[in-house]
Amino acid sequence: MLRLRTSLLSIAAVTAVLAAVAQPASGEPAGSPNPAQRAHPTCSTPSPGEVRCFSQWRTGSGVDTSPVNGAAAARPAAGYGPADIASAYQLSGNGGAGTTVAIVDAFDNPKAEADLAVFRRTFGLPPCTTANGCFRKVNQRGGTTPPEGDAGWGVEIALDLQAVSSSCPACTILLVEADDPSYVNIGKSVNRAVALGAAVVSNSYGGDEFTSARAIRKRFYTHPGVAQVASSGDYGFGPAQVPAAFPEMIAAGGTRLAKTGAGWKETAWGGAGSGCSAWYAKPAWQKDSHCAMRTVADVSAVADPETGLAVYDTYGLGPDNGWIVVGGTSLSAPLLAGMIGRAGNAKKLDSAAYLYRHRAGLRDVVGGSNGSCGGDYLCRGKKGYDGPTGLGSPRGLSAL
Repeated sequence: MLRLRTSLLSIAAVTAVLAAVAQPASGEPAGSPNPAQRAHPTCSTPSPGEVRCFSQWRTGSGVDTSPVNGAAAARPAAGYGPADIASAYQLSGNGGAGTTVAIVDAFDNPKAEADLAVFRRTFGLPPCTTANGCFRKVNQRGGTTPPEGDAGWGVEIALDLQAVSSSCPACTILLVEADDPSYVNIGKSVNRAVALGAAVVSNSYGGDEFTSARAIRKRFYTHPGVAQVASSGDYGFGPAQVPAAFPEMIAAGGTRLAKTGAGWKETAWGGAGSGCSAWYAKPAWQKDSHCAMRTVADVSAVADPETGLAVYDTYGLGPDNGWIVVGGTSLSAPLLAGMIGRAGNAKKLDSAAYLYRHRAGLRDVVGGSNGSCGGDYLCRGKKGYDGPTGLGSPRGLSAL
């Protein structure tokens, strides 16, 4: 049954969410969707005690009638595909076989596997199905009875599965669907993913820090030997988001990715979440100078929906379903999770410490900003570490 929730945030809800975020000189909330960009938040406004997903979708401009191969659906005319991701981040080889990357989301997308099949077939990737053991979908108890469906989270699920496929075609994918977006049920789903053997867990959701999140962290996000990636948020410089701010997490910031005559260029995306934690101490491996506590983000990948991933989704978007373009830090998190799976070193990435020790394998992202902070690195793409993009984006897999 399709859950009776609006899949798009109302203007009033977006305004309320952004009220506490720093304002840029224009007066527009940092990271707010630009109407000219046609991007829409996918998930409805969360209730108290719930997380929000961090994906934004927009329509493409029709489809290219020349498919990638004769047996595939017509390739979308807008959005990047797996070959673009591999080229931009210098991914090579067939790593990831036997590594399980888990996606944790709320509610059900009953067309998730079928849409994933179309995506992979269109872009020439090998099948990843329940039948061949590459794909598995469970509820938060590990069973096969799905929770109720939700159109907004359905887009999030489609994005996450197809993003992991793009950065690690050989990885096994586990989708764990929580009963709802409450911190407790989402957290139980993280625990379930780890119990079922996930080496990497991708978390494309979050919310502002709060006191009792300390208990949430201890109960659901303490998993030595498991790499956990969390989106930094889509609303620019402001309050740090959890779970991204938890010291165990690899906080995924966001970039705008553009192909130029000289190759690929990334700058900080205006919506990428960044901030200084009010609750969590700065880890010993994080050395930035203007934040005495944990700083978000750690590392980044493409997130701008204007330079987002082509996603195939046929659940819940009405006349706009089919090929859409999706971004947000909900894109950067599963892309990075897939890259970690592809690198085959997940046990050493149960925090971001390994990244900080191997930062030479990352591309420094310079330029762009996500709000107003007096020109400081906490909200601007600066040389070296900065808030919106962290240490930068992967340049091959050596940092992972």
